[in-house]
Order: sequence, then structure tokens, then C-alpha cells
Amino acid sequence: MSAVAEESGVAASVDKIRNIAVIAHVDHGKTTLVDALIRQSGVFRDASQATDAGERVMDSEDQEKERGITILSKNLAVMRNGYKINIMDTPGHADFGGEVERVLNMCDGVLLLVDSVEGPKPQTRFVLDKALQKGMKALVVVNKIDRPSARPDYVVDKVFDLFCELGASDEQTDFRVVYASGLQGKAGNSPEELDKDMGPLFDAVIESIDSPTVEKKEPAALQALISNIDFDQFKGKMGIARITNGCVKLNQPVALVHPDKPKRTGRLGNLYVFDNLGKKEVTEAAAGEIIMFAGLDGVEIGDTLVTNENGGNDAAEPLPPIAVEQPTVRMTIGVNKSPLAGREGKFLTSRMIRDRLFKELDRNVALQVEETESADRYMVSGRGQLHLTVLVETMRREGFELEVGPPTVILKENEETGGMEEPWESVEVRVPEEYVGGVIDLLNQRKGELQDMGLEDGDSGVTIIKYLVPTRGMLGLRSSLLTATRGTAITDSVFDSYRPKIKDEIQGRDKGSLLAFADGATTSFGLEGAQERGKLFCSPGDEVYKGMIVGIHQRPGDLEVNICKTKQLTNMRSATKGITTGIVAPVDMSLDACVEYLAADEILEVTPSLFRMSKNPSMAGKKNKGKK
Repeated sequence: MSAVAEESGVAASVDKIRNIAVIAHVDHGKTTLVDALIRQSGVFRDASQATDAGERVMDSEDQEKERGITILSKNLAVMRNGYKINIMDTPGHADFGGEVERVLNMCDGVLLLVDSVEGPKPQTRFVLDKALQKGMKALVVVNKIDRPSARPDYVVDKVFDLFCELGASDEQTDFRVVYASGLQGKAGNSPEELDKDMGPLFDAVIESIDSPTVEKKEPAALQALISNIDFDQFKGKMGIARITNGCVKLNQPVALVHPDKPKRTGRLGNLYVFDNLGKKEVTEAAAGEIIMFAGLDGVEIGDTLVTNENGGNDAAEPLPPIAVEQPTVRMTIGVNKSPLAGREGKFLTSRMIRDRLFKELDRNVALQVEETESADRYMVSGRGQLHLTVLVETMRREGFELEVGPPTVILKENEETGGMEEPWESVEVRVPEEYVGGVIDLLNQRKGELQDMGLEDGDSGVTIIKYLVPTRGMLGLRSSLLTATRGTAITDSVFDSYRPKIKDEIQGRDKGSLLAFADGATTSFGLEGAQERGKLFCSPGDEVYKGMIVGIHQRPGDLEVNICKTKQLTNMRSATKGITTGIVAPVDMSLDACVEYLAADEILEVTPSLFRMSKNPSMAGKKNKGKK
């Protein structure tokens, strides 16, 4: 039976397959729309099974559910009127752009989702540019059309302008538009007339997205680029690939080839195609289909699966490996060496941390890991601060104890001028009019360059501010922006380009830290005296050590406070005995907040249940020498 044979037992031709990726800016409703497509495709047996699955079925990871964002790209396949539609849900956040670039290698077209009020945003531009460069056609979906302030005509005009700015061809610019409400599960060809289901969107996908282009169908021409990796407890490492040419059969002799690596051979022990939210085993798969296979050790993203019949003499050439944008931010991750280390974690040694970091490279194509001069510390580079903190949070939940350094930007040398360059980001801030001054002041302090500013169309009273800011200036900026705007600022940023490095230092946080004076357990008496000096992170009874950061000082510069001191007991009665001031609740710091807070001479201790910040002991001597 062919890989695309469905319930009827009749093999579907390549014309009956559509491979699409859903791309958009963060929070424009990709996963909710895919949810609606799943529910209306007969994936669930009945209403109770659909209810058990919950909302945003594709966001299956714990962190995705908690943060409300998509982190990993995922595949599914649905049937509609005899057509098989392979759908790939992608992240919308700029830090996870590597997932989008990887997935586009398996697609023939994209569903470009745009919010019916906000229109195209910075990340919309980034992901659309990647799709247009590959020559793909886009089906534009104006989502959240049920919002009271929806302005579909304005949004479609803005999308057309974006296509033109990105140099789209005439065929690509002549895109089809569908209006939808992913939450209500409705779609239509007109914003005023929506059908009762997503039928018009399914029809538009079948009519507007091209079927896979296949040059050769004979078995010897097999070419399939590995674009993703999965792990199975019993079958081991599994590759996910889209068959570009030829066909593949179960137990066939195959090889993994790469322009820069030696050839690896083996047989396909298991062959699957995607079916609804899962996969089903098949004996054969043809060009245009997306497959998952097991049986080959050492499969990696970027390898090409080719035939190894006749010793591979007739095998096709490897396809070009996946190229992704280079990382812009890095931080050190190493062994936890604090005085309180080793009390909670299961994985503590440098070997365990090293193995876990290099294992992450198998799937996370935009990440880079390097050895450092220290045997127990590794340099991890990624697309942004969120990209790296998601990895640290994942390792923390697996039982690792880590010591994390502050994030720094990756500089590179210009080959022509010989000067150093640093990454800059395009930043868009939406903020109420009364807070515009504070936002501009903050961005100017971070050496930003104003690009555009104006009131948002409509009666919302919201101002849109667009800046170019060095990535150095963006580190730790979000919390300051939220404080300055009382939590009302919505910030979007995406990598813009490398530009000459600014010689001046960029102002970081303007307040110092409160440091523990000695080792011990905190007391109510000690905290009561220290809370007048700033905001504390500790509660009574918490274990602390000398040099640990226990709070935010209200002035610049660090200050040591003794929060472990106990009240001297005497037999004299005090006139003020009954007067108590009470202890202010501590500031609850998340992992992201801790990483943002870190200064250049500070480190973060991460354990399965706690985050502790402290001064970096290896930098203390250098600092003191400078003072003398």
C-alpha cells in the first residue's frame, strides 16, 4: 500500500497532497486556528474526546502551555475531500525563527496569518521573507475577524505593501485572502459573510497552494532532506523528512549523506506517515509525502536520505543542507559551584551537562555550543534571551543544577573594514499616549535610533513607536519598559542587521544589589532592618551565603546587609516591645526576570526548585584590584 493510501485503500497521487506551514507574528492565533482545522477534520471520535484534548492541542509541551506561546514546530495531517493536507504549526516569536526556517524545507506553500486589527508585524516580515525567497505562494488569512475593531481592508493593503517591499514576484503578490475566526471556527471569502465552519479555508488551501513538485519518481532517484528529529523510547532516534524525488520502501537499503560528513548506511526498520495528530506505519512512501523513519543511527538535521541499492552507485546527490540565521546572544552554562550546591539536583557534573547540551544540538538547529577555557563551563549561543532561557528552564525541570552567566551579544568583524560590528534589532512598542515620553527616554538611554512614531489608526489612543536598538541595549529592557508604562507596553522585536559597534557603554540597570553579609538562615529581625534599604527576594528561614544577592538596592552601588542577625535577648523589658513593623512580601523572581537582572559581574544559580543570584567569585579579585 502506498504511503498516501487512506481509508478507502486507494493510493492518492502527488496531486492530492498539500504541504503547508502556518506562519505569523506571535499571538496572531496560529495554534488556535490549527485547533479549529483539527476539530473540523474528524480527528476526534466525538465531542467528549475533543473536550478531553483541551484548547491549543498542538502546544503540548509544559512550557508552551504556561507561557502561551509555541516553541517547537509540529506536524499533523488531515484529510479533506480526498486531499491529504500536511500542516506544520510554527512558533511566532523571533527567538525561535530557526524552527520556521527548518520547517519551510518541508512545505510547498504557507498560510500567512495576520491579525485583523494589528496587521503585519516585525516577525510577519521575517517569516514571510524566508518563504518568498524559496519561491512559495502564500495564502493570506485575516484572523480574529470577529474583533469589534477589525479593519480587514486596511490589513490586506498593508500585507500587499509588505509583499512588494520584500520583492515578491507578480504571481506571489496575487495572493488569495480568506477571512477567519479561529476561536469561533468560522471562515469565509468576505469579512461580512462567514460560513459556519472552516470549509472556505480548506477549499482555498486545496485551490491556491501548489501540489508538491516532483522531477523524478523512480526509486533510484530518492532524495529526502531531514528537517526534524524525534525520539522514541524503543526505536531510538527518528528522522522526519519530505521526499523530494523518488520513493522509499520499508527495509530498503538506504544511506544518509551530507556534503561535509562521511556516508552512513543502513536499512529502514520502520516507516511512518503523519495521520491526524499521530502517525501510522506504512510499507512505501512516494515523492511529495512527509515521512518519519527509524533504523538509522546518527541521523541528523540537514542529512539527505538516498538509496543504497547496488552499493549506492545509482544514488542521487545530497540536497543542500538547511541554512539558518546565525545566533546573536550567548551565555555560559556550567556546574553549580555555590556553597548550597548539590542539595536538590539529580544531574550535577560537567559531563552530564555537556552531554545534555550537545544532545540539544540534534534538534535545535539555531543553537550553538562551544567548549571554553574552563572544563566545567560551556558557551551556549542562540537567537535571543528567550531562546536560551527556555533551554535552561527545560534542563532545570529535568533535574539539572546549573550556574548561568549573564547574556552577552556576539560581535563579529567586518571583513572589508576590519571594524567590529554588533547586532541591532528592529523594535516596535505599542503604548498609551501618556507613557510615550518614558518609553522614548528609555530607548534613547539604550542608544536606540528613532525610525517612526505615530498614533495607531482608530480611536484607541495608542501610539506606535519604532526604533532600531543595539541588542546589547535590549538585554534587560523589557522589565524597565513595563515598569515605566505600568505594564501597558507591548514590545515586539526582531533581528535587523549587524552594524558598527557603539564605542560608549550602554546603560544597564540603575540600581545596585543587596548582598548577604554572612552564611546562614534569614531571620525576621534581620529582614526587618534590611527591607528599608530596598526590595528583598528572601523570606524568613531561607538559606543564604556570603555574596548572594538578596534584594535590589534603592540606590546605585551594592550594599552588604546582615539578614541573618538575631535579636539580643535580655531580661530587660523594652518600652517599645509591642511595636512591630512587619515584613514586606519578597519580590518573586522568575527565571526570565533573574537573567534580565544579572549584571556583568553576577551569576545565576539554577536548581530544580530555586533561583539564587550572587556575585561572581572569579571576578571579585579583579574588581578589588581596580579600586586600589
